[in-house]
Amino acid sequence: MTADSTLRVAVVGAGPAGIYAADILSKSGLDVSIDVLERLPVPFGLVRYGVAPDHPRIKQIIVALEKILGGGKARLLANVEYGVDLKLEDLRQFYDAVIFATGAIRDTALTIPGADLEGSYGAADFVSWYDGHPDVPRTWPLDAQHVAVLGAGNVALDVTRTLAKHVEDLMATDIPDNVAEGLGASEITDVHVFARRGPAQAKFSPLELRELGHVRDVDVIVYPEDFEFDAGSEAAINSSNQTKQVVKTLTDWTLDNYAGSPSLTASRRIHLHFLHAPVEILGEDGKVTGLRTERTVLTGDGNVVGTGQFHDWDVQAVYRAVGYFGSELVDVPFDDRGGVIRNREGRVLDVEGDHIPGLYTTGWIKRGPVGLIGHTKSDASETIAHLVSDVESVPRAPERDPQAIVDFLASRDVKVVEWDGWLRVNEHEARLGEAHGRARIKVVDRDELTRIARAES
Repeated sequence: MTADSTLRVAVVGAGPAGIYAADILSKSGLDVSIDVLERLPVPFGLVRYGVAPDHPRIKQIIVALEKILGGGKARLLANVEYGVDLKLEDLRQFYDAVIFATGAIRDTALTIPGADLEGSYGAADFVSWYDGHPDVPRTWPLDAQHVAVLGAGNVALDVTRTLAKHVEDLMATDIPDNVAEGLGASEITDVHVFARRGPAQAKFSPLELRELGHVRDVDVIVYPEDFEFDAGSEAAINSSNQTKQVVKTLTDWTLDNYAGSPSLTASRRIHLHFLHAPVEILGEDGKVTGLRTERTVLTGDGNVVGTGQFHDWDVQAVYRAVGYFGSELVDVPFDDRGGVIRNREGRVLDVEGDHIPGLYTTGWIKRGPVGLIGHTKSDASETIAHLVSDVESVPRAPERDPQAIVDFLASRDVKVVEWDGWLRVNEHEARLGEAHGRARIKVVDRDELTRIARAES
C-alpha cells in the first residue's frame, strides 16, 4: 500500500487496554500506522498508577506492554491530553480511526448521608496518592486511629493492606518518598472492612485475601456471627472454585482469628465485617466521627435486605471502595448512568444508536470497571475485529504524514514525550532506587517527569 492508503489510527490512552488494542491491530494484516496518545508523561495507566506497590508480580505486566510499545508496533505520544491539547475534530484531520481507551479512574458515588464529610475518601484517590500519580496532592491525612473501608473487592483489600502495613515493610517497593513519609507518620491501629452481603458474595480474589493474613504484626479478625450462608451462597460456592477458596479462608479464620482470641497480639488489626450495610457516615463540625451500619440478612438468592438493626462504629475516617467510574470525553457520546462511552461491542454510537464511522472504544471506558487486566485482551480483540471489518467504510483523514501530528502539537507548545522519553524516566527511577537498594523509586512530579523524559535541564 502507499502512504495514502495506510490506515492511520489513534489510540487514546496508553494503559493496558490501549496498548493491547494497538498490538492486536498491528497483527490484523492491515497496512496500519498507529499512534498511542497518553495524557500523562509516562505510559501504562493503572498498571503503574492503580496496582498496589507491594504487588510487583502484577506490575510485571509492564514488561509485556513495553515490548509492544518499544517494538515499533505503535508510536507513543505521551503528555498529550485529549480534550485540552487537541479535540476530536483535530484527530479527524490526522487519523482515519480513533480508539478511545481512557479507562475509569474516578470513584463511583456513594449516596449515603455524610459521604462528603472531611475524612470521607474515595479509594481511587487514595490509590492514586500511594501510587504516586502526578495529578494528585503529595500529602494524605493519616491522623485517624480507627478507619473504615467500605467494599468487598480487591481494591478494598489493597487499601486496607496499605493502611494497616508498617511502612518499613513497603520500603522494598517502588513507593515514592512522600508516600513513605506519610505512611510512616500514620496513627492507624484498626481498619474495619464492611461488606453488605455475606462471605460467599465477597469479590476478593483468593490470593489477595490470603495475603492479608500474612502481613507482619497485623492481625485479621473475623466475627462468627457474620457468617451466614443461604441457598444462593451454597450455589455460588459449588459453582466457583474462587468463591470456594475465599469462603474456606474466611471460615478457617473463625477458628483462631475471632474477636477475643488470645492468639491476637499484633499492634495493628484488620476487622472483616460481613452483613453490614453502610447507611450513614456520622460527623461533627464537618468531620467524620463514625459510621452507622444496618445489619442485613440473606434472602435465599445471595442478595440481602435490612433488618432494622443499626450499629454505630467509632471511626475517624472512611474509605469508599465501591467501584470506579468513567469520565466523559469532549465530543464523544457518553452514558452518564453507566460511566462508559456509548457503544455497541466497541463501536461508538450516536444518540440515535448508529455507529459513528471511525470511532471505537475498548477497556473500562467501553464496558465499565469490571474484570482483571487480562480481560482487556479479549475486549480489545472484539473492538479491533469490528474496525477491521469496517475498514472500507472508515473515512480517510486529509493529512496522511505521520509527522504532521507531531508538528501540530509542537505548534500548540505541547511537550510531547515519545518512547525514548519513557526509557529515560525508567532509567532515572532505577538509579534512584539503586542508591537505596530498591528496584526503583517513582518520580511523582509531572513537571519533573516531563523534564527527565525530554532530557531538559
